[in-house]
Amino acid sequence: MSTQRVFVARLAGCSVFDPAGDRLGKVRDVVVVYRKSDPPRVVGLVCEIPGRRQVFLSIGRVTSIAAGQVITTGLINVRRFQQRGGEVRILAELVGRRVFFRDGSGEAQIEDVAIERNRLGDWDVGQLFLRKPKTSASPFAKGPTTFANWDEVRESSAPGEAQSAEQLVASYSELRPADLANTLLDLPTERLLQVVSELPDERLADALEEMPEDEQVHILDALDDERAADILDAMEPDDAADVLAHIPEDQREELLELMEPEEAEDVRALLQYRPDTAGGLMTPEPIVLSADATVAEALALIRRHELHPALAAAVFVTLPPYETPTGRLLGTVHFQRMLRYPPHERLGAIIDDTIDPVPVTASAAEVARMLASYDLVSLPVVDPAHRLVGAVSVDDVLDYLLPEDWRSQDDEEAGAPPVSTPGRR
Repeated sequence: MSTQRVFVARLAGCSVFDPAGDRLGKVRDVVVVYRKSDPPRVVGLVCEIPGRRQVFLSIGRVTSIAAGQVITTGLINVRRFQQRGGEVRILAELVGRRVFFRDGSGEAQIEDVAIERNRLGDWDVGQLFLRKPKTSASPFAKGPTTFANWDEVRESSAPGEAQSAEQLVASYSELRPADLANTLLDLPTERLLQVVSELPDERLADALEEMPEDEQVHILDALDDERAADILDAMEPDDAADVLAHIPEDQREELLELMEPEEAEDVRALLQYRPDTAGGLMTPEPIVLSADATVAEALALIRRHELHPALAAAVFVTLPPYETPTGRLLGTVHFQRMLRYPPHERLGAIIDDTIDPVPVTASAAEVARMLASYDLVSLPVVDPAHRLVGAVSVDDVLDYLLPEDWRSQDDEEAGAPPVSTPGRR
């Protein structure tokens, strides 16, 4: 058998198939164990299966790794992956470490790791892709790269030395927010906090919005107050209000004072309402226009890439002012209806006034029934004076109505493949 070599950063995200070609999940990491003199031995892969559950796939059940895909025998144990003593995850723990060349030529940082299949069919760590320290003072310069075999370097053992998480963050750049959140929560606590410190504010905010509130609070507690406030600024106001509601009042007020005034104002408004009501679930930033605005103007606002898809499904027409809380709500104009009219058509002429708005005090169950009854993805929310104060979308309601632990439901409930073999290996 000829030697195969695969770099782990390229393997991450690859699909895992059974012999019949059915997709079982995707690769998230590679697990190795150290040996006294030989390079670390690969013992298996961490795979994500439906339901966002990460499981262990023994390397002995892998029949092929090629062309961006992994083929298995079809037998996967769906018990949640738990790292054992002596095991090391390449992407989560090894990438980013500092190593020293044994010939005394200096140091470098691990940016990628190749695993190789030897003639006996076993997989071991092969070459390391390394980046040496930069030689230029320019902030945009990077150090030169090189390859080295495992036995040509030794790992840094300086006490208390923190491993760089920059390369790990780069490997997560293509993950969707929900997948990033799941991947972050699976990291060891120390590594999680290192990666969080390297993530851009917007990226971390997107991931936090997909996490349970207790995990959000844990991560925000680990940040200094100014960074935590920046993250809250970058979150959707309703999500920021949800996490702040779980923080002690004195700390909550400190964070609100550090936030941008406009963002803090929106969050304070949401905190007035109970979390199980339309007022507590809504976003205070829907698209609001006057009756004289045209279809072309409305479509231009809907095209903004940062706008949530559910909020882009409709615009709301009110009397002035046009910032929430607005003037009296006149009605809704749906995206599909706008497409049937010329760009110069006034919104006031095509208003749908058959859908009643929901009051801020409406329960989550009431909102869900209205969304389902009228096949809508969002509804306007009004105060007692019939002023528009926000919009509640179907994803907001689902997040509230689903069980608190829905992100970690057992695979049978989440639609994962059936368990095939007992035990880890």
